[in-house]
Amino acid sequence: QVQLVESGGGLVQAGGSLRLSCIATVRTFSNYAMAWFRQAPGKEREFVSGINWSVGSTYYADSVKGRFTISRDNAKNTVYLLMSSLKPEDTAAYYCAARHGLVYQSDSQYNYWGQGTQVTVSS
Repeated sequence: QVQLVESGGGLVQAGGSLRLSCIATVRTFSNYAMAWFRQAPGKEREFVSGINWSVGSTYYADSVKGRFTISRDNAKNTVYLLMSSLKPEDTAAYYCAARHGLVYQSDSQYNYWGQGTQVTVSS
């Protein structure tokens, strides 16, 4: 069983930055791929970024590439998403997800989800 708790969301002006954190309660965190998804009102949930246990393997949606950075600290069972140059279109509920194995960009491949944290970017 894996429990995920996100934090770090909030209201920020366009061009600003936020860092999201996701703490996992799990026996062997390094066995899990971690990802961030987001869902805006009226839209489907979409992949934002993912990271395999090997910190060198990271993945980004085209819409956030160059602006967002994902990282993980296996000693702290935590994954981070540093979001910079935020745009109003980044406004969404952001969810942390975990799956045993490698990163997939499909949300159906993830077994464990956090409760979500809201990010609102004002213009």
